[in-house]
Amino acid sequence: MQKTAVSWVIYSLTHSTFMLGLTLFASQFPSFLFSLMGGVVSDRYNRFRVLLTTQVASMIQATLLAILVFSNHYEVWEILCLSVLLGVINAFDVPARQALVYEMVDDKNDLPNALALNSSMVNLSRLIGPAIAGIVLETLGDGTCFLLNAISFLAVIGSLLMMRLPKYVKKDHTKNVFAELREGFSYIKRTPSIRFVIVMLGLISLLVLPFSTLIPYYAKDVFKGTASTFGIIDSFIGLGAFSGAIFLASQKTGADLRKILFINTLVFGTGLILFSHESSYPLALIFVTIAGFGMMSQITVSNTLIQTTVAPNMRGRVISFYAMAFFGMQPLGGLLVGSISKWIGVTDTLLGEGIAALLIGCLHWRYLHREKLRAQQATTMAYEELHPA
Repeated sequence: MQKTAVSWVIYSLTHSTFMLGLTLFASQFPSFLFSLMGGVVSDRYNRFRVLLTTQVASMIQATLLAILVFSNHYEVWEILCLSVLLGVINAFDVPARQALVYEMVDDKNDLPNALALNSSMVNLSRLIGPAIAGIVLETLGDGTCFLLNAISFLAVIGSLLMMRLPKYVKKDHTKNVFAELREGFSYIKRTPSIRFVIVMLGLISLLVLPFSTLIPYYAKDVFKGTASTFGIIDSFIGLGAFSGAIFLASQKTGADLRKILFINTLVFGTGLILFSHESSYPLALIFVTIAGFGMMSQITVSNTLIQTTVAPNMRGRVISFYAMAFFGMQPLGGLLVGSISKWIGVTDTLLGEGIAALLIGCLHWRYLHREKLRAQQATTMAYEELHPA
């Protein structure tokens, strides 16, 4: 609800797609700057306490935003500053929260399904939240929308306090923070499978995921709608993402997640291409739902592939690199997309993002093909060693 309301308020004040990109930059680039530090904090300290602290900080940020808007005397730069604060908080929140999911699952064979269910919860909120935000924005005003978000953190914090996790065992750390950062980077360099996933996520975050910053333009200028129109479009993206999460959660143990990621990258790009120049509102909602379905895999499958292969002592730091690729590239992409849209137009920019997704999908196919060839060569060599001529 807060994300939808911030985008709508900024666009209503400025009527600028560049400012929408700048808003994304303000909210996510701090996560890029501090996520590595957040990963180290997640590995060094009690993740539960870190998460509890970030949720309290998020509630304070949401409360300040509500007070600011209710005062009716606010500027764009003030909203941007509070967005920066949220970005810093998220830099510490994401590594701790994602790593904590691993600790909550007793049977690690269930981890992919658990991560997918976690993602389905997030995307269900993305399905419901924007629609509610659109209604609240029109009927009760933007201040109420921000206030409801602030109040919601009471439920989040209460839920955390009711959790019963294994007792935290403090570990001794002989290395300083920067040495642990270098250790995490070296681990990724010598683990090609993790490195490839993070690089691909970075490309998607830079070139494709910022499509969401352009949605207010479609709601207001293409479909001649209101805040509710924006909320509905955002909700249909959430509907696709939620459907994708349920699809992933239903996969049996041992499913080829890399192949699923490849196919859904193509689905993502196809949905964006079809949506980009569509003037029929009902068809546009169908196409953006398809895009949301493909988009979901980029985040959840990438996270699952990392969580199921990373060494336990490296989990927080590797997830911080994942968060850096996800949060760090999106704001840069938001500025890039906002600038390009002023040059070639919004619809052609979105078309270009869809084409970029298809090209990234081709890189996935190339990687899968090379891995298949390597596996065949390894099998052949093993057979020849056991059965010499």
